[in-house]
Amino acid sequence: MLLISYNINGIRSATTKGLLPWVAEQGPDILCLQEVRAPREGWEWSAFARLGLPHSAAHFAEKPGYSGVATLSRQPPLRVTAGTGHAAYDAEGRVLRTDFPGLTVVNAYIPSGARGERQPFKMEWLAHFERWLAQVVAETPHLIVCGDFNICHQPIDIHDPVGNKKSSGFLPDERAWLTALLTANGPCGAGLIDSFRHFNPDARHHYTWWSNRSGVRARNKGWRIDYALVSDALRPRLLRAAVLPDAMHSDHCPVLVELAGA
Repeated sequence: MLLISYNINGIRSATTKGLLPWVAEQGPDILCLQEVRAPREGWEWSAFARLGLPHSAAHFAEKPGYSGVATLSRQPPLRVTAGTGHAAYDAEGRVLRTDFPGLTVVNAYIPSGARGERQPFKMEWLAHFERWLAQVVAETPHLIVCGDFNICHQPIDIHDPVGNKKSSGFLPDERAWLTALLTANGPCGAGLIDSFRHFNPDARHHYTWWSNRSGVRARNKGWRIDYALVSDALRPRLLRAAVLPDAMHSDHCPVLVELAGA
């Protein structure tokens, strides 16, 4: 089972840059997209259906052209849950849960605090998401939490940890929050596994987002802020995980995780 997670920074923009043939080449079983930026009405997923992903679910923001997540799959989900039950947060279209036989996928687009006034909102959102996720973990042991977290976990995950030590996305309280998710006795009750680090514990210079400033991506001055976290119950099924920097449809690149069959 191959899952790909990708912040596409706008579905219309990404499709003009070759997203669809790229997806066809990769052949995922589940495709989780963030920052879809589509309005509630007027977007057709039929092009993805022709690629073998006929089942689509989306959680759009109330504000057209803003945020939004979508999950597409080969198999129909048993249940789809949009949002976390918090009206103000759900208005931004940031979380989508899809339940499949033997697997639950949480597709998340965590807020950025790059604009200073949004940092308190981000931290409040993280606290709420942590509580909500703990309930999900209690319901299902077989879980993947993927998406754009807007957080670099460790210095190895960012090109300039010293220069960015006071930057949103690499602040101590954000990093501590992510550490807690990855801790066996953490708030979620069972430590999630950073699938990329599971296979690449010491690999450097593997990033998933680059600034749009000229030449930054070519020089690989990036941040690893996109993740596929898996529950410990899925550890025996992990086959591989990777960052795919050659995909150029967005200012992010995709991440993937592959699992053996149950």
